[in-house]
Amino acid sequence: MLVFATNNAHKLQEVRQILGPQFDIRSLDDIGCHDDIPETADTLEGNALQKALYIHQHYGCDCFADDTGLEVNALGGQPGVHTARFAERMGWGSSHDSQANMGCLLSLLEKNDDRRARFRTVIALLLNGEQHLFEGIVEGDILTERHGTEGFGYDPVFRPKGHTTTFAEMTAADKNAISHRGRATQKLAEFLRTHSQQ
Repeated sequence: MLVFATNNAHKLQEVRQILGPQFDIRSLDDIGCHDDIPETADTLEGNALQKALYIHQHYGCDCFADDTGLEVNALGGQPGVHTARFAERMGWGSSHDSQANMGCLLSLLEKNDDRRARFRTVIALLLNGEQHLFEGIVEGDILTERHGTEGFGYDPVFRPKGHTTTFAEMTAADKNAISHRGRATQKLAEFLRTHSQQ
């Protein structure tokens, strides 16, 4: 059993699809954790590790946690570590409100021709007392309006480089094959498969 330190059903589904039935992945809800886990680090790596360490220390489980940031060139790398709470930080809405986050982002970029951005996911794994980090990055652009209804977060406004559709217009399988979380999770999966064979 390996705990994924999240209660985000979308993330959990994505990771389970990528890792496959070989691994028994549990959520925070599965282990009875309803704590407000701190995310106070100023980097994605720090936040992911902070969450994983919290679960390991309080529940004694091998676990992994992720943190994802949308880094927009024209905004100096923002929202970055504050991606999920961007609108709230900018006075636009409540925390973890995807529609408000996208509205805030589109407004800030309204008169900007530089739409380049990248999604970056860092996964921190605590396994047998050892720490491991895995990173996934996908480059792309922020569109001027929302397209698609799949996915979550900023998916309707992010078009990955080399593609004609946003993440929100892709099937889950197509998105997982190229996404930041998909790439980081593939690295995690390769490590776990190798480790389980030793």
